[in-house]
Amino acid sequence: MTPPAPTPRPGDQLASTVCGTRVVVIRAPADVQPQLACGGSPLVPAADASPAKPGPAGTTTLIGKRYVDATGTLELLCTASGAGELTCDGAPMTLKAAKPLPASD
Repeated sequence: MTPPAPTPRPGDQLASTVCGTRVVVIRAPADVQPQLACGGSPLVPAADASPAKPGPAGTTTLIGKRYVDATGTLELLCTASGAGELTCDGAPMTLKAAKPLPASD
């Protein structure tokens, strides 16, 4: 079994051990080590990940979408979709909302 990823830093590539989900860390807090998981299992460094197994049914991570934690201090970009749900410290991560464009007159 591969150990969980150390403190995530921007640019780190992480992978799920239970489905095909892969993410890149876009933003991470420097002073906290969040527990990142997908489908209930910890995310591991992508280089150490074994080939993806069939994932659990249910929530799907979407390729190209950004996910943030409840505080908005951690942001992940999904580079490969999968069947697991991304969580940070046990709480589900949510899709980052697009910034609204300014009104044009």
